Amino acid sequence: MEIDVVLPCLNEAAALPWVLGRMPDGFRPIVVDNGSTDGSARIAAEFGVTVVSEPRPGFGAACHAGLAASASDVVCFMDADASLDPGQLSRVCGPVVAGEADLVLGRRVLSPGASWPVHARIGNAVLARGLRRRTGVPLRDLGPMRACGRVSLLALGLVDRRFGYPLEMVLRAGAAGWRIGETDVDYLPRRGRSKVTGTVRGTLRAVGDMRRVMARQDGVA
Repeated sequence: MEIDVVLPCLNEAAALPWVLGRMPDGFRPIVVDNGSTDGSARIAAEFGVTVVSEPRPGFGAACHAGLAASASDVVCFMDADASLDPGQLSRVCGPVVAGEADLVLGRRVLSPGASWPVHARIGNAVLARGLRRRTGVPLRDLGPMRACGRVSLLALGLVDRRFGYPLEMVLRAGAAGWRIGETDVDYLPRRGRSKVTGTVRGTLRAVGDMRRVMARQDGVA
């Protein structure tokens, strides 16, 4: 059984060799190039992995393009910046493969040298608290490493194509009665500067996207 791993990618040439080189057997990476100008797509192609081009900017657009290109029963998502170890993918997909959960997120645990600025941690904590209040799901982190059933995820009909995509996934899954779990994964020093947590502006933009998703979901409920 092979499991597709969607890797949204925007200028991650420095990190991709490490990420793709550590991909475990049985996991098939799908690198979604979201307008990189540093040769990321070429590097991914040299590793012989599937490369999808998504010209429409946005984290959610890249995630959804990778999902559309996947074919496995279970699909994983993770960042391509080397902040997460592909060797730990089995931690998040294991319960889904075993039929014990429908969606599992990796809760990031800081490793020595890892950078998770205070403004980013506060934003994440506020959103996680709002998510717990709305869904009752005891998540502590909206981590980017996650796993779920491919067909079931497509059926949720996610519409956000920006940074609200990861949150919308959990909100809609909770509303649909999915069994949602969380497991610890190491959060490592990333390669290069984060497009989100690296700046206060980036964090505020992501939080704003996610708040819009919450407001839209509240209007549907």
